[in-house]
Amino acid sequence: MKTTYLLALAPLLLTLACNDPSKDQAKATVGSAVPAAPAALAPLPGATELAITPTSSKIEWTGSKVTGSHNGSFSSFSGTIDWVDANPEKSRVSVEIDSSTLTSSPEKLVGHLKSPDFFDVAKFPKVQFVSTSVKAGGDNGATHTISGNLTLHGVTKSISFPATIKGDANSVDANATFTINRKDFGLDYPGKADDLIRDGVVIKLTIRGEKKKA
Repeated sequence: MKTTYLLALAPLLLTLACNDPSKDQAKATVGSAVPAAPAALAPLPGATELAITPTSSKIEWTGSKVTGSHNGSFSSFSGTIDWVDANPEKSRVSVEIDSSTLTSSPEKLVGHLKSPDFFDVAKFPKVQFVSTSVKAGGDNGATHTISGNLTLHGVTKSISFPATIKGDANSVDANATFTINRKDFGLDYPGKADDLIRDGVVIKLTIRGEKKKA
């Protein structure tokens, strides 16, 4: 009886395991990096610097293969929101992630993800993002669309993704969930022949910038 029950349940379990977590998420638009003019790197007039830290923010990801998925995050990163007139469209965000602080489970997977097959953290120790524009409106009900240059695995490309942003003079919250194609950034490892890795990786950002203490 027990064997019959398990056989009947197996197709359902296999279907659940095979679900693609990136399927119904907004997809980031990826293109050539936007050249940074000197003015783009200069301090923004009238900006208040808000600090992004792991104590108030999260950078999470979900990757998947044919038989299932894995969640992970980065435990060490820093960044700044140059917040102008409490207006996202006048403001700028920059974030730097220590790629060696990638976390997931099991530990064997973490070691493989840090290896040259994937992130190659010894060769590419940093992931960086600097926004080039923030525009009102976005997919899936987002308040804004953030565009900027993302450097990942030694490859720099422009990406645009929807985000919901709200804030006041002292702090700002930005939340975003979207997918990127790992192969756009040279993460080409295919996985096992009978358990291929999907190209779409879900990125979930829970970002809070807080006014730096004097």
